[in-house]
Amino acid sequence: MHRHGYQGRKFGRERDQRRALIKGLATSLVEHGKIETTLPKAKELVRYIEKLITKAKKGDLANRRAVIAGLSTQAAAFRLVDVIAPQLTGRTSGHVRVERTRLRVGDGAQMATIAFVDDIKDTPAKKPAETPAEKPAAKKPAAKKEAK
Repeated sequence: MHRHGYQGRKFGRERDQRRALIKGLATSLVEHGKIETTLPKAKELVRYIEKLITKAKKGDLANRRAVIAGLSTQAAAFRLVDVIAPQLTGRTSGHVRVERTRLRVGDGAQMATIAFVDDIKDTPAKKPAETPAEKPAAKKPAAKKEAK
């Protein structure tokens, strides 16, 4: 029988374990730029990480907090928002690529690598230089007269 209406894969795990697995894979992908895992996990990770990248590209406070909640570590979340997302602004979707690699020796599972489509540089992307608004010269307070 077909499981009608169910979106996603179960991986033989309970809900909390499944969420932790995807969160850990997403964190590893952000930290390392490229990871190797099984094909079904990679395909499921694409659905998850694409939504996080879209939120990171918006970059406002609520979306930044959603990215922090969606990854295991704050360092990975800050890297996604501050370093990776500004380099992916040219794309609306399709930020990651899945490529089949080999069959795993132990159980014959199809392995795949998942990586960002664009080359990610480790230096944070600089925002356009903003010219500070010129402030009028501050007036010096008048000296108080001394009483004798």
